[in-house]
Formats: sequence, C-alpha cells, structure tokens
Amino acid sequence: MQTSPAPWLSTHVLDVERGQPAAGVSVALSRRDGDSLVPVAAAETGPDGRIQRLGGEPLAGGVYQLAFDTAAYLRRHGHAAPFLQRVVVEFHVAEGGGHYHVPLLLSPYSCTSYRGS
Repeated sequence: MQTSPAPWLSTHVLDVERGQPAAGVSVALSRRDGDSLVPVAAAETGPDGRIQRLGGEPLAGGVYQLAFDTAAYLRRHGHAAPFLQRVVVEFHVAEGGGHYHVPLLLSPYSCTSYRGS
C-alpha cells in the first residue's frame, strides 16, 4: 500500500503594482491549537518572491496561518502609511495532503490568495 507524502508548504508573493516578485517579505507560519496559535516557522521571501519549503519539516494535519508582513515591504517601496499592515491567510492541511502552495498577490490596497500548485 502506497502512502501519501507528508504535507509541506511553499509560498510565493507577487507585487502586482510593480509587476515583480516581492522579495524580502517576512512570513510567519503558525498552527492553530484551540484558541491559541503555536509558531511553526518563519522566513523571508527570496529574490524570486518565493519560500520553497517553509519550516523544512512535514506538516501535521490541522489549521494553519500564514502571516505576511506586508507593511514593511510596502514601506520599502514608497508607501509611507500602507493600508495593508499584515495579511493573514488561515487554511486547513489534511493528513497526507501532499504539497500546499499558498501564493499571495499583493498591491498597496488589495490582496488575493489561493491554493496554488
């Protein structure tokens, strides 16, 4: 019997205003435990706007949050008082769910996220 690979996570941030990958965005991953959040990993997007494997370890099934520090990134690119301070995406990881890719499309006044491939 073949087992599914343990879930793991990647992300990619694109600055749609500038039409470029968003390098240097701090991203924190936490796991929900009841009403609490337990930190799992943190990293910064590279020059291509990606984090290939956040935390490096397989994820247990459960509810997770990705928190993107968008304000610091937007300030570095000329937005003195950014509307978006932090973007938080909460999602469910299934046991044996394989690869989870959670991209963020970002502009100074809006964002979109989805489960990518």
